[in-house]
Amino acid sequence: MKRTRYTEEQIISILNEHVAGAKCADLCRKHGMSEGTSYSGKAKFGGMTVSDAKRLQALEDENAKLKKLLAEQMLDTAAMKEHL
Repeated sequence: MKRTRYTEEQIISILNEHVAGAKCADLCRKHGMSEGTSYSGKAKFGGMTVSDAKRLQALEDENAKLKKLLAEQMLDTAAMKEHL
């Protein structure tokens, strides 16, 4: 999985600066990021607070863990059916 250079908190603070009235190009130059990164961050974190982003990350982690458990259970069930 690709590691990001900026944390969720940093992206949200940059987006809050943009909402406050700063131009996107100026913010990108100031923080050393591309405008594409800014727009993708806005798509993912637009309108969120830092606590919302942390909650989202926790839910995504829990969802990944549950998907892994379900896949393992389905494999066990298929193996048992084939064994019988």
